[in-house]
Amino acid sequence: MDPYATAGGAPQLTAPSSSDSANSSPSVSTGTATSTATPISSATTEPHPVAPASVPAACLACRGKHLKCDGNNPCSRCTSSNTECLYVPSRRGYKGPRRGTAHNPNKRHASSSPPYPGTEGDCPMLLGHGGVNVNVNLTASGLAGFNPAIVLPEQSPASYTNPSPLTSVPLYRNPFVNAMDPNGLALTSATAGAPPVQAPPPTLEQRCFDAFYHFFHAGHPFVLPKEYFLRMLKEGFAPNMNIVLAAMRYIGSLYIDAGPARATYLDEAIRLCYQPGTTKDGFLIQALLLIIIGLDGQCNQPRARELLADCEHYAIEIDLNKRDFATIHGRGNPVLEESWRRTWWDLYVCDGMIAGVHRVTKFLLFDIQADVGLPCEEQQYLTGRIPTQTLYMEDFDDQGFSDEDREFSSFTYRIAAARNLGRMMRMPPVMFPDDSTVDRVQSLLTNWRIHLPDSKRDDLNKNCTLDEMMFQAHFITHACTIMLHQPLSQLDTTPVQAVNSCAPHRPVPSGDVFNAHTRHTLTAAAEISKMITQAVPVTQHTHFFTCVVTLSSIVHLSRWALYFVDDEDHLRQQIRLNIGALRKLSRVWKAADTAWTQVRAVAHDIYREKKAQQISPAFWVGFTQEQMMSSINADEGIMSEFQNAAANGAAVGSGVMGRVSQE
Repeated sequence: MDPYATAGGAPQLTAPSSSDSANSSPSVSTGTATSTATPISSATTEPHPVAPASVPAACLACRGKHLKCDGNNPCSRCTSSNTECLYVPSRRGYKGPRRGTAHNPNKRHASSSPPYPGTEGDCPMLLGHGGVNVNVNLTASGLAGFNPAIVLPEQSPASYTNPSPLTSVPLYRNPFVNAMDPNGLALTSATAGAPPVQAPPPTLEQRCFDAFYHFFHAGHPFVLPKEYFLRMLKEGFAPNMNIVLAAMRYIGSLYIDAGPARATYLDEAIRLCYQPGTTKDGFLIQALLLIIIGLDGQCNQPRARELLADCEHYAIEIDLNKRDFATIHGRGNPVLEESWRRTWWDLYVCDGMIAGVHRVTKFLLFDIQADVGLPCEEQQYLTGRIPTQTLYMEDFDDQGFSDEDREFSSFTYRIAAARNLGRMMRMPPVMFPDDSTVDRVQSLLTNWRIHLPDSKRDDLNKNCTLDEMMFQAHFITHACTIMLHQPLSQLDTTPVQAVNSCAPHRPVPSGDVFNAHTRHTLTAAAEISKMITQAVPVTQHTHFFTCVVTLSSIVHLSRWALYFVDDEDHLRQQIRLNIGALRKLSRVWKAADTAWTQVRAVAHDIYREKKAQQISPAFWVGFTQEQMMSSINADEGIMSEFQNAAANGAAVGSGVMGRVSQE
């Protein structure tokens, strides 16, 4: 117990008389709490009177007047003067008891210090405050290492808020009392508020998983939504879900600095897909499709085509293209059934885009009979509100002739755009600009465009956020327009034959007549450049947008290479837009880096050629002086931009090589 603690809350001492104090003699302190009184010789046989107990502290009123205080509460002086009697502990050392005095539990030794956690004392500093009885051994009960940030479940902070029975007594609290009392510890931590427990930083695998859903999933939304995927994975829904998870890690690693783990994730995903005993099911198709998209974007087209052939074969083998597959393998879960429908249709669209941009494969799935239900809107899929009525492609084809006013999803218009691409790829070679085959395909593209509902005419949904499915549907249609009309246009592609990162160069004969095919080609290329201006990071688009932007750049550069170009400044701005988009995409996709390098190099060569032409006076015939200066300044600006881009690209490349060499 603290030397200042008393049972009654105040010192219960008897004021010594003057004679008693005169007969008392001091003794040397031995450091103990008690001492034996030595009797003084006397002629009488009466026992020596007990020495009066010393007053350990005086009240504030007596201290202020420098008067002696009897130590009572209230003291006699305050009682007579009708003033408030308050005590504070004396900070002066005390040298121990006088000889013959009784043990005073309220005093402290000169070497004592204010109580602190871990000592025997547990009372407040001030006299007049009742002591707190702690009948527990701190060490034995485990409280010696007590964490004040923890409140035990059975300890309710409300149980420590009962009013003190001494509320009428003015108190000065000991600042150490809460630290000494386990109940006070709980109350302090509950009222002061413990610092929040920080979660451990996410692992690289978790970061890759989150990056997959943040950057990639919207562009190819066939894998289950994040919450549903995690729930089914935890329940052990299907063994092959772990294969999908491995493929998702590889895709997510493309968007973050994953280092050597990126190659490890790719090898692990492919190994799991082809290990003996792997069941051929919808989850295997999803894993393979993710790997195919990643390999194609990383300029590994040969390996991607191999996996694509296997994926298409497996999909047909398990009847993924049949209407009943989703019901049979959906286990009564509408979200899983929708995922199976989306898996088939995304495989169909990717097969078409790979065939269209690379012009190597033949879009095999275009010729496969399929009656799979059409996907719903993206928000319905992500929230699990799947419509009960499923629509099919025949419903989409009959919408212009039936009386029913049906609304189809953005994914459906994406499928229809890919189907038009397949129809164009199946048409026979066109030799003349007035071939009727061209008109038939153009009718398909025009019908797709003019029959769009108002909500699908641009790339934004009703919430003013990007509709990635309509974004892809629009750029597929624009790419089809360029591929259909560019070979028949008057744009010579010889100056841009070095741009072959996505597809081999296709020579186009030049001419002086500005025909309708040239107009279609230029308009589609300009629309693609306009899509870059959407207020959304370009890296959140599918990587197939890289080849579409490259196709648009070929058109712009072919036009810029002409001797005279109307509205040349606007054309240069479109070229700069395309180069900027390819540069942004190159941070994730190696294919975009290759395309960016080629397009920028060709633009640099065309610029130098045009600068050489400006030396001839005949070049400036018909130009005013203001137009001449504007053209020269614009050329200098774009030249500076090309040079800076080249320098930055070289610096980034050397930095990457340096990190690789260190690793």
